[in-house]
Amino acid sequence: MAGTQEAAMSTSTTDTDVLVIGAGPTGLLLAGDLATAGIDVTLVERRPHGLGNMTRAFGVHARTLEQLDARGLADELLTTGTTLTTARLFGRLGLDLTRLSSRYNHLLVTPQYEVERLLERRAVAAGVTFRYGTELRGLRQDATGVTAELADPDGTPLTLRAHYLVGTDGHRSSVRTALDLPFPGHSVIRSIVLADVRLTERPDNAFSVRGSGDSFAFLAPFGDGWYRVMGWTRTRQVADSEPVDLDEIREIARKALGTDYGMHDPRWISRFHSDERQAPAYRVGRAFLAGDAAHVHSPAGGQGMNTGLQDAANLSWKLTAALRGEAPDPEALLDSYQSERHPVGAMVLRSSGAIVRLAMAHTPLTRAARSLAARFLNAVPPASARAMGMLSGIGISYAPAPGAGRPSGRRAPDVQLREGRLYELLRQGEFVLIAPEGATPTLPATAPVTAKHLVRGTWTDPAKTAVALIRPDGYVQWAGH
Repeated sequence: MAGTQEAAMSTSTTDTDVLVIGAGPTGLLLAGDLATAGIDVTLVERRPHGLGNMTRAFGVHARTLEQLDARGLADELLTTGTTLTTARLFGRLGLDLTRLSSRYNHLLVTPQYEVERLLERRAVAAGVTFRYGTELRGLRQDATGVTAELADPDGTPLTLRAHYLVGTDGHRSSVRTALDLPFPGHSVIRSIVLADVRLTERPDNAFSVRGSGDSFAFLAPFGDGWYRVMGWTRTRQVADSEPVDLDEIREIARKALGTDYGMHDPRWISRFHSDERQAPAYRVGRAFLAGDAAHVHSPAGGQGMNTGLQDAANLSWKLTAALRGEAPDPEALLDSYQSERHPVGAMVLRSSGAIVRLAMAHTPLTRAARSLAARFLNAVPPASARAMGMLSGIGISYAPAPGAGRPSGRRAPDVQLREGRLYELLRQGEFVLIAPEGATPTLPATAPVTAKHLVRGTWTDPAKTAVALIRPDGYVQWAGH
Protein backbone atom coordinates (compact mmCIF):
# COMPACT_ATOMS: atom_id res chain seq x y z
CA MET A 1 0.00 0.00 0.00
CA ALA A 2 2.90 2.36 0.74
CA GLY A 3 4.18 1.90 -2.80
CA THR A 4 0.75 2.69 -4.21
CA GLN A 5 0.59 5.81 -2.05
CA GLU A 6 3.99 6.99 -3.27
CA ALA A 7 3.07 6.31 -6.91
CA ALA A 8 -0.14 8.28 -6.59
CA MET A 9 1.71 11.22 -5.07
CA SER A 10 4.39 11.21 -7.74
CA THR A 11 1.80 11.70 -10.48
CA SER A 12 -0.04 14.49 -8.67
CA THR A 13 0.99 18.08 -9.31
CA THR A 14 1.14 20.02 -6.06
CA ASP A 15 2.46 23.35 -4.85
CA THR A 16 3.28 22.06 -1.36
CA ASP A 17 3.11 18.80 0.57
CA VAL A 18 1.01 20.16 3.43
CA LEU A 19 -0.99 23.37 3.56
CA VAL A 20 -1.63 24.63 7.10
CA ILE A 21 -4.33 27.27 7.59
CA GLY A 22 -3.81 29.32 10.75
CA ALA A 23 -0.57 30.56 12.31
CA GLY A 24 -1.43 30.31 15.99
CA PRO A 25 0.55 28.04 18.33
CA THR A 26 -1.03 24.84 16.96
CA GLY A 27 -0.32 25.68 13.32
CA LEU A 28 3.20 26.90 14.06
CA LEU A 29 4.19 23.73 15.94
CA LEU A 30 2.67 21.49 13.27
CA ALA A 31 4.34 23.35 10.39
CA GLY A 32 7.68 23.41 12.20
CA ASP A 33 7.55 19.67 12.86
CA LEU A 34 6.76 18.85 9.24
CA ALA A 35 9.44 21.14 7.82
CA THR A 36 12.03 19.77 10.27
CA ALA A 37 11.25 16.31 8.87
CA GLY A 38 11.91 17.54 5.32
CA ILE A 39 8.25 17.99 4.33
CA ASP A 40 7.40 21.02 2.17
CA VAL A 41 4.94 23.18 4.15
CA THR A 42 3.04 26.36 3.39
CA LEU A 43 1.39 28.16 6.30
CA VAL A 44 -1.46 30.57 5.50
CA GLU A 45 -2.66 33.20 7.99
CA ARG A 46 -5.39 35.76 7.36
CA ARG A 47 -3.88 38.27 9.80
CA PRO A 48 -0.93 40.45 8.80
CA HIS A 49 2.44 39.40 10.15
CA GLY A 50 3.21 40.38 13.72
CA LEU A 51 2.87 38.90 17.18
CA GLY A 52 0.30 40.60 19.37
CA ASN A 53 0.45 41.05 23.14
CA MET A 54 -3.26 40.49 23.81
CA THR A 55 -3.79 36.76 24.21
CA ARG A 56 -6.11 34.74 26.42
CA ALA A 57 -3.84 31.70 26.88
CA PHE A 58 -1.42 32.08 29.76
CA GLY A 59 -0.40 28.64 31.09
CA VAL A 60 1.89 25.93 29.74
CA HIS A 61 1.37 22.57 31.42
CA ALA A 62 3.95 19.87 32.11
CA ARG A 63 3.23 17.63 29.10
CA THR A 64 3.39 20.60 26.74
CA LEU A 65 6.73 21.61 28.24
CA GLU A 66 7.94 18.08 27.57
CA GLN A 67 6.86 18.42 23.93
CA LEU A 68 8.66 21.75 23.70
CA ASP A 69 11.72 20.14 25.31
CA ALA A 70 11.64 17.57 22.50
CA ARG A 71 11.95 20.55 20.13
CA GLY A 72 14.70 22.33 22.08
CA LEU A 73 12.43 25.20 23.20
CA ALA A 74 11.35 24.49 26.78
CA ASP A 75 14.34 25.91 28.64
CA GLU A 76 14.17 29.21 26.76
CA LEU A 77 10.42 29.47 27.29
CA LEU A 78 10.91 28.99 31.04
CA THR A 79 12.85 32.27 31.13
CA THR A 80 9.82 34.22 29.88
CA GLY A 81 7.48 33.55 32.80
CA THR A 82 7.18 32.11 36.27
CA THR A 83 6.72 28.54 37.43
CA LEU A 84 3.98 27.66 39.91
CA THR A 85 4.11 24.48 41.96
CA THR A 86 0.62 24.74 43.49
CA ALA A 87 -2.83 25.16 42.01
CA ARG A 88 -5.54 26.23 44.43
CA LEU A 89 -9.15 25.63 43.46
CA PHE A 90 -12.16 27.00 45.32
CA GLY A 91 -10.04 28.01 48.32
CA ARG A 92 -10.01 24.44 49.65
CA LEU A 93 -8.33 22.19 47.13
CA GLY A 94 -4.57 22.41 46.76
CA LEU A 95 -2.88 20.45 43.97
CA ASP A 96 0.86 19.94 44.60
CA LEU A 97 2.32 19.89 41.09
CA THR A 98 5.76 18.88 42.39
CA ARG A 99 4.33 15.36 42.67
CA LEU A 100 4.10 15.11 38.89
CA SER A 101 6.50 12.52 37.47
CA SER A 102 8.11 14.93 35.04
CA ARG A 103 11.17 17.10 34.60
CA TYR A 104 8.63 19.94 34.43
CA ASN A 105 6.63 19.32 37.61
CA HIS A 106 5.01 22.74 37.64
CA LEU A 107 2.80 25.11 35.64
CA LEU A 108 4.55 27.78 33.60
CA VAL A 109 2.66 31.08 33.48
CA THR A 110 3.72 32.96 30.36
CA PRO A 111 1.79 34.83 27.66
CA GLN A 112 0.73 32.92 24.56
CA TYR A 113 2.73 35.28 22.36
CA GLU A 114 5.97 34.03 23.95
CA VAL A 115 5.06 30.49 22.87
CA GLU A 116 4.21 31.75 19.38
CA ARG A 117 7.49 33.68 19.14
CA LEU A 118 9.61 30.57 19.73
CA LEU A 119 7.49 28.33 17.49
CA GLU A 120 7.53 30.86 14.66
CA ARG A 121 11.32 31.20 14.87
CA ARG A 122 11.66 27.43 14.67
CA ALA A 123 9.26 27.18 11.71
CA VAL A 124 11.11 29.90 9.80
CA ALA A 125 14.48 28.22 10.45
CA ALA A 126 13.05 24.88 9.23
CA GLY A 127 11.99 26.42 5.92
CA VAL A 128 8.21 26.85 6.26
CA THR A 129 6.74 29.14 3.59
CA PHE A 130 4.52 31.79 5.19
CA ARG A 131 1.67 33.62 3.45
CA TYR A 132 0.27 36.28 5.79
CA GLY A 133 -2.79 38.38 5.04
CA THR A 134 -4.22 35.50 2.99
CA GLU A 135 -7.72 34.06 3.47
CA LEU A 136 -9.18 30.67 2.66
CA ARG A 137 -12.29 31.06 0.48
CA GLY A 138 -12.98 27.38 -0.20
CA LEU A 139 -11.46 23.97 -0.85
CA ARG A 140 -12.07 20.82 -2.84
CA GLN A 141 -10.56 17.36 -2.61
CA ASP A 142 -9.85 14.45 -4.89
CA ALA A 143 -8.01 11.13 -4.61
CA THR A 144 -4.52 12.67 -4.65
CA GLY A 145 -4.79 16.06 -2.99
CA VAL A 146 -6.58 19.17 -1.78
CA THR A 147 -7.03 22.37 -3.76
CA ALA A 148 -7.42 25.51 -1.64
CA GLU A 149 -9.00 28.65 -3.03
CA LEU A 150 -7.37 31.64 -1.36
CA ALA A 151 -7.34 35.43 -1.58
CA ASP A 152 -4.15 37.47 -1.32
CA PRO A 153 -4.01 40.62 0.88
CA ASP A 154 -5.27 42.72 -2.05
CA GLY A 155 -8.12 40.28 -2.74
CA THR A 156 -6.48 38.65 -5.75
CA PRO A 157 -7.64 35.01 -6.09
CA LEU A 158 -4.97 32.38 -5.54
CA THR A 159 -5.09 28.60 -5.82
CA LEU A 160 -2.72 26.27 -3.97
CA ARG A 161 -2.69 22.50 -4.16
CA ALA A 162 -1.33 20.17 -1.47
CA HIS A 163 -1.31 16.49 -0.62
CA TYR A 164 -2.91 17.33 2.75
CA LEU A 165 -4.48 20.38 4.40
CA VAL A 166 -4.80 21.10 8.12
CA GLY A 167 -7.10 23.72 9.62
CA THR A 168 -5.61 25.30 12.74
CA ASP A 169 -7.58 28.52 12.25
CA GLY A 170 -9.46 28.84 15.52
CA HIS A 171 -13.03 28.50 16.71
CA ARG A 172 -14.40 30.36 13.67
CA SER A 173 -12.48 28.00 11.39
CA SER A 174 -12.93 28.63 7.69
CA VAL A 175 -11.58 25.11 7.05
CA ARG A 176 -14.27 23.55 9.23
CA THR A 177 -16.90 25.63 7.41
CA ALA A 178 -15.55 24.61 4.01
CA LEU A 179 -15.71 20.95 5.07
CA ASP A 180 -19.35 21.48 6.09
CA LEU A 181 -18.62 20.09 9.54
CA PRO A 182 -20.98 21.00 12.40
CA PHE A 183 -19.62 22.43 15.63
CA PRO A 184 -22.19 21.28 18.18
CA GLY A 185 -22.24 22.63 21.70
CA HIS A 186 -23.36 25.67 23.61
CA SER A 187 -22.19 28.76 25.48
CA VAL A 188 -21.11 27.82 29.00
CA ILE A 189 -20.69 31.26 30.43
CA ARG A 190 -21.19 34.81 29.17
CA SER A 191 -19.51 38.10 29.96
CA ILE A 192 -16.14 36.91 31.26
CA VAL A 193 -13.74 39.79 31.85
CA LEU A 194 -10.02 39.36 31.41
CA ALA A 195 -7.06 41.65 32.07
CA ASP A 196 -3.33 41.83 32.67
CA VAL A 197 -2.70 44.14 35.61
CA ARG A 198 -0.16 45.20 38.18
CA LEU A 199 -0.88 44.76 41.88
CA THR A 200 -0.08 46.92 44.89
CA GLU A 201 -0.39 43.96 47.27
CA ARG A 202 1.53 40.81 46.37
CA PRO A 203 -0.49 37.58 46.69
CA ASP A 204 1.12 34.21 47.31
CA ASN A 205 2.84 32.64 44.33
CA ALA A 206 0.08 30.27 43.27
CA PHE A 207 -2.54 29.83 40.60
CA SER A 208 -5.88 30.42 42.32
CA VAL A 209 -9.49 29.84 41.31
CA ARG A 210 -12.16 30.93 43.78
CA GLY A 211 -15.89 31.48 43.71
CA SER A 212 -18.28 33.23 46.07
CA GLY A 213 -21.61 32.03 44.70
CA ASP A 214 -22.48 35.00 42.48
CA SER A 215 -18.92 35.59 41.27
CA PHE A 216 -15.70 33.75 40.55
CA ALA A 217 -12.18 34.84 39.63
CA PHE A 218 -8.74 33.44 39.04
CA LEU A 219 -5.37 35.08 39.42
CA ALA A 220 -1.94 33.97 38.18
CA PRO A 221 1.44 35.75 38.17
CA PHE A 222 3.52 36.09 34.99
CA GLY A 223 6.64 36.62 37.09
CA ASP A 224 7.56 40.02 35.68
CA GLY A 225 5.26 42.12 37.86
CA TRP A 226 2.19 41.45 35.71
CA TYR A 227 -0.76 39.28 36.76
CA ARG A 228 -3.47 37.66 34.69
CA VAL A 229 -6.93 38.08 36.23
CA MET A 230 -10.18 36.64 34.93
CA GLY A 231 -13.57 37.20 36.48
CA TRP A 232 -17.30 36.69 36.12
CA THR A 233 -20.33 37.77 38.07
CA ARG A 234 -23.92 36.61 37.84
CA THR A 235 -25.14 40.17 38.35
CA ARG A 236 -23.66 41.55 35.12
CA GLN A 237 -24.41 39.51 32.01
CA VAL A 238 -23.84 41.67 28.93
CA ALA A 239 -22.74 41.23 25.33
CA ASP A 240 -19.07 40.85 24.41
CA SER A 241 -19.23 44.23 22.71
CA GLU A 242 -20.04 46.05 25.97
CA PRO A 243 -17.10 48.09 27.28
CA VAL A 244 -15.25 46.88 30.36
CA ASP A 245 -13.06 48.91 32.71
CA LEU A 246 -10.78 48.17 35.64
CA ASP A 247 -13.43 49.11 38.21
CA GLU A 248 -15.63 46.22 37.02
CA ILE A 249 -12.73 43.78 37.36
CA ARG A 250 -11.81 45.12 40.80
CA GLU A 251 -15.38 44.65 42.02
CA ILE A 252 -15.52 41.04 40.79
CA ALA A 253 -12.14 40.27 42.39
CA ARG A 254 -13.27 41.68 45.75
CA LYS A 255 -16.39 39.49 45.68
CA ALA A 256 -14.62 36.30 44.63
CA LEU A 257 -11.13 36.64 46.13
CA GLY A 258 -11.90 38.88 49.09
CA THR A 259 -9.57 41.63 47.80
CA ASP A 260 -8.57 43.29 44.55
CA TYR A 261 -4.89 43.43 45.67
CA GLY A 262 -4.74 47.07 44.57
CA MET A 263 -5.03 46.36 40.83
CA HIS A 264 -3.77 49.16 38.60
CA ASP A 265 -2.25 50.01 35.21
CA PRO A 266 -3.91 47.35 33.04
CA ARG A 267 -2.04 46.75 29.79
CA TRP A 268 -5.16 45.28 28.19
CA ILE A 269 -8.74 44.40 29.11
CA SER A 270 -11.24 42.23 27.27
CA ARG A 271 -14.71 40.77 27.58
CA PHE A 272 -15.65 37.45 25.99
CA HIS A 273 -17.90 34.41 26.33
CA SER A 274 -16.90 30.77 26.68
CA ASP A 275 -18.29 27.94 24.55
CA GLU A 276 -18.09 24.18 24.83
CA ARG A 277 -17.99 22.77 21.30
CA GLN A 278 -16.31 19.90 19.48
CA ALA A 279 -16.33 18.87 15.83
CA PRO A 280 -17.53 15.29 15.36
CA ALA A 281 -14.69 14.52 12.94
CA TYR A 282 -11.08 15.73 13.02
CA ARG A 283 -10.44 14.23 9.57
CA VAL A 284 -12.41 14.51 6.32
CA GLY A 285 -10.49 12.85 3.50
CA ARG A 286 -7.20 14.69 3.14
CA ALA A 287 -8.22 17.59 5.39
CA PHE A 288 -7.75 17.71 9.17
CA LEU A 289 -8.70 19.97 12.07
CA ALA A 290 -6.54 20.73 15.11
CA GLY A 291 -6.65 23.10 18.07
CA ASP A 292 -9.59 25.46 18.51
CA ALA A 293 -10.81 24.62 15.01
CA ALA A 294 -11.62 21.16 16.40
CA HIS A 295 -12.60 21.94 20.01
CA VAL A 296 -13.24 24.91 22.29
CA HIS A 297 -14.03 24.91 25.98
CA SER A 298 -13.93 26.84 29.22
CA PRO A 299 -10.61 28.59 29.98
CA ALA A 300 -10.71 27.08 33.50
CA GLY A 301 -7.62 24.94 33.96
CA GLY A 302 -5.74 26.67 31.14
CA GLN A 303 -5.91 23.64 28.84
CA GLY A 304 -6.94 25.20 25.51
CA MET A 305 -3.59 26.06 23.93
CA ASN A 306 -2.00 22.99 25.51
CA THR A 307 -4.55 20.64 23.96
CA GLY A 308 -4.03 22.21 20.54
CA LEU A 309 -0.26 21.82 20.75
CA GLN A 310 -0.72 18.15 21.67
CA ASP A 311 -3.01 17.76 18.63
CA ALA A 312 -0.23 19.12 16.42
CA ALA A 313 2.43 16.88 17.96
CA ASN A 314 0.21 13.84 17.36
CA LEU A 315 -0.66 14.68 13.76
CA SER A 316 2.70 15.91 12.46
CA TRP A 317 4.59 12.60 12.62
CA LYS A 318 1.67 10.71 11.12
CA LEU A 319 1.52 13.03 8.12
CA THR A 320 5.30 12.70 7.80
CA ALA A 321 5.13 8.88 7.79
CA ALA A 322 2.33 8.91 5.22
CA LEU A 323 4.17 11.31 2.92
CA ARG A 324 7.44 9.38 3.17
CA GLY A 325 5.64 6.15 2.32
CA GLU A 326 6.86 4.54 5.55
CA ALA A 327 3.47 3.63 6.99
CA PRO A 328 2.37 0.08 6.08
CA ASP A 329 -1.23 1.34 6.19
CA PRO A 330 -1.18 5.14 5.82
CA GLU A 331 -4.96 5.52 5.91
CA ALA A 332 -5.22 3.64 9.20
CA LEU A 333 -2.36 5.68 10.62
CA LEU A 334 -4.00 8.97 9.65
CA ASP A 335 -7.34 7.74 11.02
CA SER A 336 -5.63 7.16 14.37
CA TYR A 337 -5.36 10.94 14.76
CA GLN A 338 -9.14 10.99 15.22
CA SER A 339 -9.27 7.93 17.45
CA GLU A 340 -6.47 9.23 19.72
CA ARG A 341 -7.19 12.95 19.91
CA HIS A 342 -10.98 13.22 19.73
CA PRO A 343 -11.47 11.46 23.12
CA VAL A 344 -8.85 13.78 24.65
CA GLY A 345 -10.74 16.83 23.37
CA ALA A 346 -13.95 15.44 24.87
CA MET A 347 -12.20 14.83 28.20
CA VAL A 348 -10.90 18.41 28.31
CA LEU A 349 -14.41 19.73 27.63
CA ARG A 350 -15.68 17.73 30.59
CA SER A 351 -12.90 18.62 33.02
CA SER A 352 -12.71 22.34 32.23
CA GLY A 353 -16.51 22.52 32.27
CA ALA A 354 -16.58 20.86 35.69
CA ILE A 355 -14.09 23.37 37.10
CA VAL A 356 -16.04 26.39 35.89
CA ARG A 357 -19.40 24.96 37.00
CA LEU A 358 -18.03 24.25 40.48
CA ALA A 359 -16.58 27.76 40.61
CA MET A 360 -20.03 29.14 39.68
CA ALA A 361 -21.81 27.06 42.33
CA HIS A 362 -24.41 29.24 44.10
CA THR A 363 -27.06 26.92 45.53
CA PRO A 364 -26.50 25.14 48.88
CA LEU A 365 -26.52 21.78 47.09
CA THR A 366 -23.92 22.70 44.46
CA ARG A 367 -21.70 24.42 47.04
CA ALA A 368 -21.87 21.30 49.19
CA ALA A 369 -20.90 19.19 46.17
CA ARG A 370 -17.92 21.48 45.53
CA SER A 371 -16.78 21.20 49.14
CA LEU A 372 -17.16 17.42 49.07
CA ALA A 373 -15.14 17.13 45.84
CA ALA A 374 -12.34 19.27 47.29
CA ARG A 375 -12.21 17.24 50.52
CA PHE A 376 -12.18 13.98 48.58
CA LEU A 377 -9.27 15.02 46.35
CA ASN A 378 -7.34 16.38 49.32
CA ALA A 379 -7.83 13.16 51.29
CA VAL A 380 -7.29 10.58 48.54
CA PRO A 381 -3.80 10.91 46.99
CA PRO A 382 -4.48 8.57 43.99
CA ALA A 383 -7.53 10.65 43.02
CA SER A 384 -5.54 13.87 43.38
CA ALA A 385 -2.70 12.39 41.30
CA ARG A 386 -5.13 11.39 38.57
CA ALA A 387 -6.64 14.88 38.53
CA MET A 388 -3.18 16.44 38.20
CA GLY A 389 -2.24 13.95 35.49
CA MET A 390 -5.25 14.86 33.38
CA LEU A 391 -4.87 18.62 33.98
CA SER A 392 -1.14 18.61 33.17
CA GLY A 393 -1.40 16.12 30.28
CA ILE A 394 1.10 13.77 31.96
CA GLY A 395 -1.61 11.20 32.61
CA ILE A 396 -3.02 11.10 29.07
CA SER A 397 -2.40 7.93 27.10
CA TYR A 398 -3.71 6.28 23.93
CA ALA A 399 -4.88 2.80 23.02
CA PRO A 400 -2.05 0.36 22.20
CA ALA A 401 -0.83 0.23 18.61
CA PRO A 402 -2.27 -2.61 16.46
CA GLY A 403 -0.76 -5.91 17.58
CA ALA A 404 0.93 -4.37 20.63
CA GLY A 405 0.03 -4.43 24.30
CA ARG A 406 0.95 -2.05 27.07
CA PRO A 407 3.02 0.03 27.50
CA SER A 408 2.26 0.89 23.86
CA GLY A 409 0.29 4.16 23.78
CA ARG A 410 1.59 5.42 27.07
CA ARG A 411 3.72 8.52 27.59
CA ALA A 412 7.43 7.70 27.56
CA PRO A 413 9.31 9.04 30.58
CA ASP A 414 12.42 11.11 29.94
CA VAL A 415 14.92 8.34 30.64
CA GLN A 416 18.65 8.95 30.66
CA LEU A 417 20.50 7.14 27.86
CA ARG A 418 24.16 7.00 26.91
CA GLU A 419 23.48 9.42 24.07
CA GLY A 420 21.57 11.87 26.30
CA ARG A 421 18.07 12.22 27.67
CA LEU A 422 15.29 10.64 25.59
CA TYR A 423 13.65 14.00 24.92
CA GLU A 424 16.96 15.39 23.70
CA LEU A 425 17.13 12.54 21.17
CA LEU A 426 13.54 13.29 20.12
CA ARG A 427 14.71 16.74 18.98
CA GLN A 428 15.68 15.13 15.67
CA GLY A 429 11.97 14.67 15.00
CA GLU A 430 12.25 10.92 14.41
CA PHE A 431 11.38 7.65 16.16
CA VAL A 432 13.85 6.65 18.87
CA LEU A 433 14.76 2.98 19.28
CA ILE A 434 16.05 2.22 22.79
CA ALA A 435 17.94 -1.06 23.18
CA PRO A 436 20.82 -2.64 25.08
CA GLU A 437 24.29 -2.10 23.68
CA GLY A 438 25.00 -4.35 20.71
CA ALA A 439 21.36 -5.44 20.26
CA THR A 440 19.84 -5.38 16.78
CA PRO A 441 16.12 -5.77 17.44
CA THR A 442 13.71 -6.40 14.58
CA LEU A 443 11.00 -3.78 14.33
CA PRO A 444 7.39 -4.98 14.18
CA ALA A 445 6.00 -5.07 10.65
CA THR A 446 3.31 -2.56 11.62
CA ALA A 447 5.78 0.11 12.78
CA PRO A 448 5.35 3.28 10.65
CA VAL A 449 9.09 3.89 10.35
CA THR A 450 12.11 2.49 8.52
CA ALA A 451 15.69 2.11 9.72
CA LYS A 452 16.63 5.18 7.65
CA HIS A 453 14.74 7.46 10.02
CA LEU A 454 15.54 5.80 13.34
CA VAL A 455 17.54 7.46 16.11
CA ARG A 456 19.32 4.94 18.34
CA GLY A 457 19.41 5.13 22.12
CA THR A 458 21.35 2.84 24.46
CA TRP A 459 20.57 2.02 28.06
CA THR A 460 23.16 3.28 30.54
CA ASP A 461 22.57 0.14 32.64
CA PRO A 462 24.00 -2.91 30.80
CA ALA A 463 21.64 -5.18 32.79
CA LYS A 464 18.57 -3.74 31.07
CA THR A 465 17.24 -5.96 28.29
CA ALA A 466 14.12 -4.03 27.32
CA VAL A 467 13.67 -2.71 23.80
CA ALA A 468 11.34 0.25 23.16
CA LEU A 469 10.33 2.16 20.05
CA ILE A 470 9.31 5.71 20.95
CA ARG A 471 7.13 7.80 18.66
CA PRO A 472 8.25 11.31 17.71
CA ASP A 473 5.54 12.72 20.01
CA GLY A 474 7.02 10.93 23.03
CA TYR A 475 4.62 7.99 23.33
CA VAL A 476 5.56 4.31 23.24
CA GLN A 477 4.90 2.67 19.87
CA TRP A 478 6.12 -0.80 20.84
CA ALA A 479 8.15 -2.47 23.58
CA GLY A 480 9.64 -5.90 24.13
CA HIS A 481 12.84 -7.71 25.12
